[in-house]
Amino acid sequence: MDAARACERAGADSIVCHLREDRRHIQDRDVARLIRALPIPVNLEMSIAPEIVAIARWLKPRQVTLVPERRQELTTEGGLDVVRLARRLRRVVSGFHEEGIDVSLFIDPVRRQLQAAADVGAKIVELHTGRYANTRPRTKQRVRELAMLSFSARHAEGLGLAVAAGHGLDYENVRNIAAMPVLEELNIGFSIVSRALFIGLEQAVREMKALVRR
Repeated sequence: MDAARACERAGADSIVCHLREDRRHIQDRDVARLIRALPIPVNLEMSIAPEIVAIARWLKPRQVTLVPERRQELTTEGGLDVVRLARRLRRVVSGFHEEGIDVSLFIDPVRRQLQAAADVGAKIVELHTGRYANTRPRTKQRVRELAMLSFSARHAEGLGLAVAAGHGLDYENVRNIAAMPVLEELNIGFSIVSRALFIGLEQAVREMKALVRR
């Protein structure tokens, strides 16, 4: 709670937490406390496992972001395969909307995945920026990845989707992403927490917010 309040004081517009099936990141009761106490929205990152879906519908965060999840991974790797999971996702998305909960799908910047996200009824997509973040600055590969993200963001907007982005964004690579005019939200965690070890959480958030605004 202290960490979340520090982020809010520094200008964070929302707090993201990932309630995994193995609960390695956060516990159910802590998510509930965040939702009750914070003046800014909580975005609950989660899989579509029935147990987690039921808990999320009970907790009622402002938004959920549906992601793939594997027990052996350190963090989320790659986007959700909406094309393959379309039938199941349509039910999950509809159920959250019935509860007044916004739904975002974390997907790779691929045209058919964007179309599938619109088809299952999602209103928001979060573009996976991991491949962009893992490329070296000032290389042709980075230019290609950035172009793909830019095209995907515009295409998503054309499908009527709100567009967010996240994964691997840091103080050196965030500017090109933040400059995309159609993006409404950036979800950034690891780089802020890492920097906070040296300068404190509030200052780390302020520095990132300034970069995004600039």
